[in-house]
Amino acid sequence: MEFHHVSVLLQECIDGLCIKPDGIYVDGTTGGGGHSLEIAKRLTTGRLICIDQDLNAHAAAKERLKDHLDKITFVHDNFGNIGSILDELGIDRIDGMLMDIGVSSHQLDEAERGFSYQQDAPLDMRMDATKPFSAYDVVNTYSEADLDRIIFTYGEERWAKRIAQFIVAERANKPIETTGELVDVIKKAVPKGARKDGPHPAKRTFQAIRIEVNGELDVLERAIDQAAHRLTEGGRLCIITFHSLEDRIVKEAYRRQENPCICPPQFPVCVCGRKPVGKVITRKPIVPSKEELAENHRSRSAKLRILEGLGE
Repeated sequence: MEFHHVSVLLQECIDGLCIKPDGIYVDGTTGGGGHSLEIAKRLTTGRLICIDQDLNAHAAAKERLKDHLDKITFVHDNFGNIGSILDELGIDRIDGMLMDIGVSSHQLDEAERGFSYQQDAPLDMRMDATKPFSAYDVVNTYSEADLDRIIFTYGEERWAKRIAQFIVAERANKPIETTGELVDVIKKAVPKGARKDGPHPAKRTFQAIRIEVNGELDVLERAIDQAAHRLTEGGRLCIITFHSLEDRIVKEAYRRQENPCICPPQFPVCVCGRKPVGKVITRKPIVPSKEELAENHRSRSAKLRILEGLGE
């Protein structure tokens, strides 16, 4: 098995983490280990926690990081559980955490995982293949209203209602079992004129179903809150996103960490007692350079946002 994944915004992430040789760092989405390798290289007595829910990623990362294994702890889990993961490891505070959100190049390229609308495969889309719930369940058991909701909300797809209608009509004849069958249904649902311009007509629907299968947005909000509260003073939380929904969640979550007050605006002073736990370093997101865009087209929608802990 070859786990191919090009690390996006690599240098920008390393710079953003401000790595200390004796610090404790977390790569919440280890993938093939590209970001992890650069973190590990900079550690002497420090420690790196590598988290991923994909066992294929663990195998690839262990090989890539084989010269640094004495500094690394691998955890098969979801980064949304960062609080309990740190508790189990006996770690109170961390000096930095990185999260590279979304699907990896390997997961897209490995046809049988069912993430890609460009390759025919069983409907799957599970980042953690040990979990039972898959894209098949979403496509074949969700109500028309729920399909409409997730495709519109998570995929920001203007034709969500029509796509949901066509999916329900198609599965009444037989279950939709493969990515190819789902793509055909989506193409029938999206009017011909709308298919001429823009991305592949199935892109947004596949994104929405993947997010639903893996609970990605709920996990992201939970992870940000937990990680922010575990940062040391000056510790950094670096998050790379790839679409507007994720970026908006990160931006708003960072804002809440910086200004958690819930008092009505007419109150002259804060009485809720909520204290800031971080400050936003990136008022505008960091995006790939022209050079990176030329080398890796999958980086084109990447945005990096950084939060610095206050040690509260």
